[in-house]
Amino acid sequence: MAQLQVKKHPYAPKRSSLSEKKKDAINGYLYISPFFLLFSIFGLFPILFSFYLGFQKWNGLGEMEYVGFLNFKLILSDPLFWKALSNTMIMWLLGTLPQLIIGIILAYALNSVLIKFKSIFRVSIFMPYVTSTVAVAIVFGIMFNNQEFGLFNAILGIFDVGPISWGTSEWGVKVAISTMVFWRWVGYNTIIYLAGLQAIPNELYEASVIDGATIRQKIQYITIPLLRPIIIFTVFTSTIGALQLFTEPLIFIGRTYRQEGITVVLYLYREAFTNMAFGPASATAIILFLIIIVISSINVFVANRIAR
Repeated sequence: MAQLQVKKHPYAPKRSSLSEKKKDAINGYLYISPFFLLFSIFGLFPILFSFYLGFQKWNGLGEMEYVGFLNFKLILSDPLFWKALSNTMIMWLLGTLPQLIIGIILAYALNSVLIKFKSIFRVSIFMPYVTSTVAVAIVFGIMFNNQEFGLFNAILGIFDVGPISWGTSEWGVKVAISTMVFWRWVGYNTIIYLAGLQAIPNELYEASVIDGATIRQKIQYITIPLLRPIIIFTVFTSTIGALQLFTEPLIFIGRTYRQEGITVVLYLYREAFTNMAFGPASATAIILFLIIIVISSINVFVANRIAR
């Protein structure tokens, strides 16, 4: 029996060769493509260009000259770079670690049933984070005034302690900048810890009360273990943020770049936009990038060991 062949009409619509799954995938990539496009222009390209500049001698206007690892040798042999690195680490210890501990305590208090008007306290404690960093630095610069009428010097005067030169002394500058960092970021970490606490089932605390657990035991055996991923996250992000500290010291010590308060990023900024040495500045950025990778890897390693 001969099979009938159906001829396709010449004006019939063509069937798409793409399946619905492929169409959905293409549409999804098109929706997220603006982010990757902007990131490539303003994020990825500057990163790759900085790695290229680290091996060049360039003042921003003339021709580039390849110098190999000379920029890295200049940076690593500069005592001011090591001073900036030590200042950054000290400010991390003074400003970042206390805010993580205080953040957990405040979050635990805000999550307690004994606290009233919780919404007001939560908004108030988060306000420093959304406040302009420049405004915060200016206000704290006035509070840490070197004269006797400065707020903190006036408080010290009550206890018969002489005024401290917050803007010029070795530890005065570090304490002032670390206080700014602490005040601005403690609310951010508190809200993150609070979200983690609210995700812990109340049944666990109720069962511990039946078993006769004390508050310390609840925190030690329930709260801290279940908050461990949140704590690891905040330590990780706070460490990276502390190593990139820039705005607070720039506003507080100004463009004098005093050795008492200069940080690695401020040192980088000075090399690039004051000395017009973009090669050493890019080399500093690469070194800082490697330092962040090493410290972040140590954090992950220690966190995994603790988790076991």
